Amino acid sequence: MWSNYFVQPDEDGRIGMAGAAQGVGLGGMKVGRGQRRTQKMSDSQEGKIKLAFFVSIIGVTLTVLGMGTEFWVELAQPKNFSGNQTCQMVHYGLWKGCIRTLWVADIDPERTSCGPAELPGETNCTYFKFFTSGENAVIFKKTTDKKLNLAAAILALLSLTMMVMGSICIAMSLSKGVPFFLKPGSFCFILSGVLVLLSILIFHQSVLSLLSSDHSIPLHHELSWSVACVGSAGAILIFGGFLFIILSLPFSPWQKCLPHNNNTT
Repeated sequence: MWSNYFVQPDEDGRIGMAGAAQGVGLGGMKVGRGQRRTQKMSDSQEGKIKLAFFVSIIGVTLTVLGMGTEFWVELAQPKNFSGNQTCQMVHYGLWKGCIRTLWVADIDPERTSCGPAELPGETNCTYFKFFTSGENAVIFKKTTDKKLNLAAAILALLSLTMMVMGSICIAMSLSKGVPFFLKPGSFCFILSGVLVLLSILIFHQSVLSLLSSDHSIPLHHELSWSVACVGSAGAILIFGGFLFIILSLPFSPWQKCLPHNNNTT
């Protein structure tokens, strides 16, 4: 029994090879486990992760900025449609729409439609009732498709949720000093970018559905600066997600240049 715990010398006074090998094997297993548990990222890798995180934060900022505005699309009547000194146009986003009354004298003579929205005039903004009573909005006798508008808004909110989850994963990876959370973070950022782009596509389809609902009033429509802002944010988020994937690879491109310590016996 006690021979299992103590290494007994043989007749020549040498330690038994089985016990020594067993001790070395157990020690090696413990060391290997300890190395895997305490594997830390290098300072160079941490700096690259921070740079990729900064790029992703730019995408998050642009997304929040674009989604909170009501300048996704502009719908403008012909500037002489009413036959008086004023004309009307509408600009709206995911949550709110605004009707602006502009002076025809302030509009560029070469422009045939009312606008742009930056000109001075009266503004009347209201929130859509898609999320409360479920009513469609009526804009210049044209009716919105609330299903498409709701789908675009839900995708936008889901993208924001994925951005928050991705930021938490990257922050945990940096605070713990381990690259384990890079892959979940990259997945969250890539998915958020895809959802942002899908939200833009569905919103554009809702605009086309609105224009086709009635043809009594001719309207000129164009996507505004918020769509460009959100579209750029989606591309940046996808790019940042792929950067995190590259950084999480066990054999990253820059690691080929690092010296390797080969233990020789």
